[in-house]
Order: sequence, then C-alpha cells, then structure tokens
Amino acid sequence: MEDRKLTVRAVERALDILLCFTQTSDLSLTEIAAKINLHKSTVHRLLTTLEEKGFLQRNEATDKYRLGIRIWELTTHLPTLDEPAALLLPAMERLRDRLGETVSLYLRDDLERVRIQAVQSHQAIRRVAQIGARLPLSVGASSKVLAAYAPQEVQLRLLADPEWPESVDRSSYMEQLKEITRRGYATSFEEREPGAAAVAVPIVGRSGNVAAALSLSGPVSRLSRETLEEYAGVLREYATEMGLMLR
Repeated sequence: MEDRKLTVRAVERALDILLCFTQTSDLSLTEIAAKINLHKSTVHRLLTTLEEKGFLQRNEATDKYRLGIRIWELTTHLPTLDEPAALLLPAMERLRDRLGETVSLYLRDDLERVRIQAVQSHQAIRRVAQIGARLPLSVGASSKVLAAYAPQEVQLRLLADPEWPESVDRSSYMEQLKEITRRGYATSFEEREPGAAAVAVPIVGRSGNVAAALSLSGPVSRLSRETLEEYAGVLREYATEMGLMLR
C-alpha cells in the first residue's frame, strides 16, 4: 500500500513539472524545483525520467528544459470537431474584424478561468491575450460571467477562498453576479489591470448550461463604459451563433 502511495506521488510530481511549462517555454532545474517546492535532487530524478521518455528535452548550451516531442505527439490526437477552441475560432476572428479588439474564449476550471483561445487585435496598441493563462474568478468581465452562471456551491467556495482579494467586497460582487444573469453580460473597467477594459457574455452549450465565456478587451482609451455597453449586444449576437455551433 505504501509503495502505491509513493508511485502516485511520483506521478503527481511529474505532472506538476509538466504544468510548470504552461506559462513559459524554458526552465532550469533550480527554477522548476522552486516552482513545485521540492528538493533539486528529487526534481533532477524526475526530469531525467521525463527526458528519457521524450516529454522534456534539455538544452545543453543553457542547461534548461523545454517540452519534448512526445507532448506534441499527444496533441495531434486531441479532438478537434467538438473542441470549442478550434470550432469557434472562425467566428472569433469575424468578431475581432468587426469590432477591432482582442477576442478571447474562457472556460471555468473550478475557481479559475482558463483562456483556451484568443484572437489578437490588429491595433498598434492592444491587449495581448496569452492562450493557457489562468486567472481568478474574483475580478474581470469573463470571471464574473463564469461565476454568475456557476452552481451556488461554486460561488460559496469562491467567496470563502483564502486567495480572495481584499479590495473586492463580497456583497457587492454577489450583487454584480445577480445583475449579470439579469442582463446577460458583464463589463470590467480597470479591474484586473490598469488601462484595460473588457466586456464578456456567456455561451450556452449542448446541455443548456454555460459552456464558455466570450470576451472582448482593449485599452480604456478606446473602450469607454458606453462603448462596452454598446458592444455587449454584438457579443451576445455572436455568442448565440457560437452556442448553436456547439449544439
């Protein structure tokens, strides 16, 4: 029984190492050990195994690791027809071309949102949205949309989260969620980062539940509060189309 626990722990640690590469492409042994809070000797053994299996590769010149060819082999077998990130990309590009701002697609993963697709604005000054980025559900237009349509149990756990930002009043936040479900969209104005604004709407999937959040973001110099309200109707139009595609 003890051997089984140790084996599972080794798998968890190996997966933690791979997840370190969701935000960057090259990491040293020291950087990985710091990220997952393990001794370098333990991390080195795991890195050696992952490298031997082809999941990581080491650059001898820099002594840093990056994802290996096995990762890319696995991604070739991901489903594409039913994958929102691939299926909805053409509609997202049309929305970007119509309104001129960066368009993103988010899924909720427990108490976080994950950007699974993004179409960058062609403007010289624009929001650059990184695919794979994880963000909390406490602030931001997309976060509030996903939280507003989440089960009550999720909302309660979110409010009790020790990582909840002190600057966000919980009562006001819950009132915002009620308003979002009433009007069908959310806006944010310099909530998560200075100089940035966004509007987001829910996409209803096959089950009739919210499958994703569709957002448009850009600098406050172009996206005033009035403009965000105006663009909300356009996003809802595209979200309806995308929902039908998913169904």
